[in-house]
Amino acid sequence: MKKFLVVAMMAFGLAVNAQEGQLNVGGTIGLPVGDAEEANVTGAIEANYLFDVAEGFKVGPSVSYLHFQQDGADAAFIPVSVAGRYSFADKFSVGADLGYGIGVRPSGIESGFYFRPIVGYQVTEKINLHVDYTSVVLDTDFGNSTPATIGIGGTYSFSL
Repeated sequence: MKKFLVVAMMAFGLAVNAQEGQLNVGGTIGLPVGDAEEANVTGAIEANYLFDVAEGFKVGPSVSYLHFQQDGADAAFIPVSVAGRYSFADKFSVGADLGYGIGVRPSGIESGFYFRPIVGYQVTEKINLHVDYTSVVLDTDFGNSTPATIGIGGTYSFSL
């Protein structure tokens, strides 16, 4: 819970200090890897609000819903994180989301550290396609568990 509060305070602090931002909404579909290999497919929806902090570099709060579809009980998390993106060429960017994945399904699932490295390609001014690796590191009674996914997706940007 302390980690969640720290991430939320950092995200709020960034939102208060920034003047102009960009809202991004999108989704990802992926293949499970790591401790989630018993899942059939994964999906995520996300929203982030990024602020320019330097030329080519944006940072801001992000929230998403990550779902692992599998036979029996599905698993789901709500990651709350800080997102960072760096545009290193006209159309290409790299970034990462770091935060806390809150376990929401099945009931009683653990929560844990969330991270998501991402590589993006800007198709148009508003549409970005990306490839990512998403993981939630869980500290369970049986040791660490790391459900993860490799995905492809896209976002649509709104300048605010």
